[in-house]
Amino acid sequence: MSRIDPPDDSRTPADGRDEAIGRFVERFALHLSEAGFPRMPARVFVAILVSEEGQRTAAELSEVLQVSPAAVSGAVQYLVQIGLVARDRKPGERRDHYRLYHDTWYEALTRQDSLYTRWEQDLQDGMAAVGPDSPAAARLDETRRFFGFLREEFSRVMDTWRQTRAAGTAPDGS
Repeated sequence: MSRIDPPDDSRTPADGRDEAIGRFVERFALHLSEAGFPRMPARVFVAILVSEEGQRTAAELSEVLQVSPAAVSGAVQYLVQIGLVARDRKPGERRDHYRLYHDTWYEALTRQDSLYTRWEQDLQDGMAAVGPDSPAAARLDETRRFFGFLREEFSRVMDTWRQTRAAGTAPDGS
């Protein structure tokens, strides 16, 4: 199995590729974490994303990222919980494989719709709790309307993505 960081100073073309992949994994994971994604789950997600098969075992992730199995365990548990990766076990094997869903980001982001709906209802309940004519109710209503706007716009964006993906083109037409 190839490692992200080669264990010695010998440099073959594969080692240079592994180093480039390792730098990409760390850079993209850092950018995800700067956007609010937990650091270790970000690293694990990107390590799976760059794998040839779109899946890795916990042992492979531990080796590739040079972290403890416990760190990988917590990260994959988080990723499974939020729906970015699935846990599979191949027949006859005793170890789990963590794989990306087909169209991972689309699947993960479409779940936002139910969150926005829930938050809108929560905010409506909050408005009733603080009183409809209070300054707090006005702030809650502004937030509720914003999430309603996001939910509606997001639905349109996802429809556009489905059409774009079906046509096999990028949003810029390429």
